[in-house]
Amino acid sequence: MSDRKKRKLSPEPHVAYKSISRHRPRAKKDKQWAQRADDLDSEGVTLWNASVVQKDVPDDAYRTVCAAIRVPPGHASEKGLAYIRPFPPALIHVLQLASKAGASLAAKYVDLLGAADDPENGYAQARARAIILYYSSRMEAAFREGNSGVAEFMLEKVSENDQYLPLLTSSDRRTLAGKLLGIGKDMLRRNTQGEHTENGAGDSVKWIQKAFSIIEPLEDTVDAGDSQLRWSILRTLARAYFLSSGQDPENLARAEASLQELIDSVDSSMDHTSPEYQQLRWMRVAILKRRKAPHTALLEAFRSIIDHMQYSENTITDILQEVRSISHDHALVTAIHLHCLERAFHTQNSAALVYLDRLLLSLIYHCSRDDDHARAMQDLTAALNVLEVKEYELPKISTTACLTLLWQFGDRHYHAKRWPDAADWFLAGTNSTFGSMSHISNAKCLRKAALCYVQCGEHAQASAIVRRCPPTDAATHYVALLIAAHQAVAAVHEMVHASNFNKKMLLLATRLANDSGMKTLLLTVLEALLEASIREGVEADAEAITLVRCIIRLVLRMMSEPGALPAVFIPMLLRHFSTALSSVAALEAKQNSAVGTKDVSWLWRTAYNTAVQGCAEWENQEDSISDLFDVARQLLQIYARCPAVDTEAEMQVFLMNASFAGAAGRVFASRRRASNNVPEEPDRWESVAQEIASCKECIRQIVAGSNSLGEEGTQRAYSFLSILAVFGVEVATRLKTWKCIPEIIERLNRGQNMELGTLEAIADVLWVAKDCPVDVLFAALEAILHASLDRAALSIEKFSRWLRAICTILLSRSSPADRIKAIGYVEQAVGVLQDHFTEEDPQRYPMDERHWLLATAYNTGIECLHASMLDDAKRWFEAATTICRFVPDGGSRAAKISKTYAYLLERYTR
Repeated sequence: MSDRKKRKLSPEPHVAYKSISRHRPRAKKDKQWAQRADDLDSEGVTLWNASVVQKDVPDDAYRTVCAAIRVPPGHASEKGLAYIRPFPPALIHVLQLASKAGASLAAKYVDLLGAADDPENGYAQARARAIILYYSSRMEAAFREGNSGVAEFMLEKVSENDQYLPLLTSSDRRTLAGKLLGIGKDMLRRNTQGEHTENGAGDSVKWIQKAFSIIEPLEDTVDAGDSQLRWSILRTLARAYFLSSGQDPENLARAEASLQELIDSVDSSMDHTSPEYQQLRWMRVAILKRRKAPHTALLEAFRSIIDHMQYSENTITDILQEVRSISHDHALVTAIHLHCLERAFHTQNSAALVYLDRLLLSLIYHCSRDDDHARAMQDLTAALNVLEVKEYELPKISTTACLTLLWQFGDRHYHAKRWPDAADWFLAGTNSTFGSMSHISNAKCLRKAALCYVQCGEHAQASAIVRRCPPTDAATHYVALLIAAHQAVAAVHEMVHASNFNKKMLLLATRLANDSGMKTLLLTVLEALLEASIREGVEADAEAITLVRCIIRLVLRMMSEPGALPAVFIPMLLRHFSTALSSVAALEAKQNSAVGTKDVSWLWRTAYNTAVQGCAEWENQEDSISDLFDVARQLLQIYARCPAVDTEAEMQVFLMNASFAGAAGRVFASRRRASNNVPEEPDRWESVAQEIASCKECIRQIVAGSNSLGEEGTQRAYSFLSILAVFGVEVATRLKTWKCIPEIIERLNRGQNMELGTLEAIADVLWVAKDCPVDVLFAALEAILHASLDRAALSIEKFSRWLRAICTILLSRSSPADRIKAIGYVEQAVGVLQDHFTEEDPQRYPMDERHWLLATAYNTGIECLHASMLDDAKRWFEAATTICRFVPDGGSRAAKISKTYAYLLERYTR
């Protein structure tokens, strides 16, 4: 070992350190003194290491020794540092030693102070203050260093020390509580900034609770500083409870209790309206909302905010935004609005009145979203009454905004046919609160409400409302006239059903309505006359037909007016045409000569022309148009049976057109319902199928029984039959009645004027149907192929596609008969290919289909050889060899096929 390591420590090292420091030279270049500084540093390290060994001994005597040992190394390091140039690592090392030495000394003196005798307790308060100051300082230092364990240990030493805490003065308690509060706030701040600790805001609760327990004994003091500190602790504690409620739900109740205690003390203060205190009230609202508190508690919290707030743009915005988040509680939102309106009139100099429009607009919008219309109107009336009692009128701009909302919501109810509700919204606009615009708006509101009552049949109520309008306005008189007309219509209905009714009474009403141009009233009177005529029996049927003609003509005239709604008049028109048909049929059955051919002719032509016009102008009315065509067809059939009528060819064409249009309309209507995801209706499709069958039969009878149709008429008839066949297949696909489809296809094939496009359309319908049986699809494809070959009318491209589908179906069955049938089709395809293979041919056989034919023929030939069907294999290989002439590199392919065929033939014939 070196001489330095063999040296022994001085028995009193601190004395040696002090002596050396007094006698060291000023010059720093003396090597002897530098060596001594190095020795001192080495001895200091040795002493420090010895103290580390001694500090873990449980005996208190050793703790004193440990502290005493740590002091000399600190002095040694300090004195040794004087001989060298200071640099950061050395200073850091010395500072850490000094801190640890100071802590050890402080702990030593705390123990000594606690054990010191003071018989008369003359130093009890000072001792308590010094010890608590030590613990709190150690607590703060440990918290700043991130040593939470030591900090909490020191917190327990401070807060659970019943010996020294009662001896602290008020000032000492405030200081200590402030330190605990500062640590709690710092924990909350870290939690809200995302620096989450293990328990987050829950850790801060304990510190703030301890702060409150320390300051609580000072509750009865009148010191303003104590009150401010207490309020700050309660506010921070409530916030900590609120943020930690996710970990402990009971903390919400504790937060509410803390805030309530704080708010009670704040409300009794002079400055209870300050923004800081308003934040406390808003915090209580947030706590109550998270706790899902009852209606009463939330309303009381909002009232406290409103009672203590200064009305301004910001405060009103805060209230309205918060109210929007609880819009599901209609009664609570309404009560908050009403309280805001009432409190606005109690502010100084009425400064809050400028914000009434925002509150009222918000309430109007809120009421419009209420499903209970009666409650909404009650709440809106209550709000308007608050302003009305105070005799307050909104300015013009605010009034216009409110009236716009009221009319908007009224129009919404009107278009939804909730007419009484719409009338209530319009009448709300006549409140005296909107008096600044009453000379313009009141009459408009009243007229709108009157029209609502007219729509729902409350004519007396409508009359009472319109009488409140100014008599000088022309629009008012127009509404009054409209009400009178509706009342006249109602009077006509009541007169017809009276016991002593006479049709002569209606004649005068008819003349009056006609002279005054009141079409609606005239229509009502004519319908009443028609009803009376029908009640009199068959003898009056001729008169009923005349009335029906008048009614139909009037309805058509009303439909042609600008703005007329076809959906209103179409059912009326159908009803009267049906009445006319019934009357004509009844007269024909009785062989009554009163039925006039002119009336029947007018009726069928009008029904036919109206239906044709409806095809172009009526949207989504396929069923109604079909009904009109059916009525026209039946009337035309009756007209054709009249003795004085010549059934000319033109009439037969109209009969075919009406019959076909009626059936087609049913199909189109059913398609539209299916496309709108309406559930399948088998009964409806069955009805459509029956109508298609009857239409076919009608057209066939016309073709068979008439020799005067001419070429154009006959061609049209066959075209109708072809389209109806496609419709029949479509309906059969919907109904899953697959057996009838081959019959339809077979009948088409037997027809002389069958169009190839009809079979293609049928194949398209069956191809799309996923559950179509293969046999049915095959029959359709085969019919197309045969028809195309017979007529040479199908394009080569379509021919190749359909043939490929047919062969695929036949080969998939794997039966010998189907395989023979398939080779026949392939040979037909080879024949077509030989006629259409050149590049210049516009009907050139598609190249991809040529390759498919070649591959299919070759592969099927090999399968036939494996199955020892040599004749079939020969035909397939011959077809494949022929097809090679029409594909690229056909020579080499043909040679390969011949070689393969010869090899396999030799192999299987041995």
